[in-house]
Amino acid sequence: SGRRWRLGRELCLVWVCFDVLCCTASIWNVTAIALDRYWSISRHLEYTLLTRRRISNVMIALTWALSAAISLAPLFGWGETYSPEQERCQVSQEPSYTIVSTGGAFYLPLCVVLFVYWKIYTAANVVLSFKSNTSLKQIVLVRIHVCFCFKVKEASREPQMVFTARHAAITFQTDGETWREQKEKKAALMVGILIGVFVLCWIPFFITELISPLCSCNIPPVWKSIFLWLGYSNSFFNPLIYTAFNKNYNNAFKNLFVKQ
Repeated sequence: SGRRWRLGRELCLVWVCFDVLCCTASIWNVTAIALDRYWSISRHLEYTLLTRRRISNVMIALTWALSAAISLAPLFGWGETYSPEQERCQVSQEPSYTIVSTGGAFYLPLCVVLFVYWKIYTAANVVLSFKSNTSLKQIVLVRIHVCFCFKVKEASREPQMVFTARHAAITFQTDGETWREQKEKKAALMVGILIGVFVLCWIPFFITELISPLCSCNIPPVWKSIFLWLGYSNSFFNPLIYTAFNKNYNNAFKNLFVKQ
């Protein structure tokens, strides 16, 4: 391709380490989001806000720890990233490192997210099957609890009675989809699109990365660049998917680009 790395071995190591670190962390973050969605759907009673925060902190720490372990391995002699003769800077082509790094950075999280989405899909089918086999008439329950308190305001001419409703609760129960079911279905759809885009963006790159060192195949550099930038584009699509399905992200982007 005519491209050469002329910045030396040290900067090559820094570049490759940060590249692998950020890509691996991005992929494992998608996995963490899929797990979070699955637990919120399947264990919504036990998966409280406090539990969710604790598990999220653990998953974030594990994501960056694993990403750092994979990316920093070449610094300790596991393969070489820089070729001074060819002035080439690339991820270590050591076969053992290739298997471990591609497995830890892509194939393992891919198996996790596919398994998680299969569980979400199975749970959704069970709910739909149960609802289709249940012939309940539409029930609307309205519960109103109102406690009125009054106080007398003394004025110069006549007293004034002021009534205040302390609380009112209205509950509707129907045979149709509840608000929570609609929310869970939307979350499952978001995870499905997220996983689909993730697989389409990254699988060409990681297939070539795994096959190339093992079979000594000569893949044209232009295709390597296309596959690499296709993988990078996954980080561009993720915020768009979150914004389309999550009101919090949507409102945050509106606040950034629209003057209130």
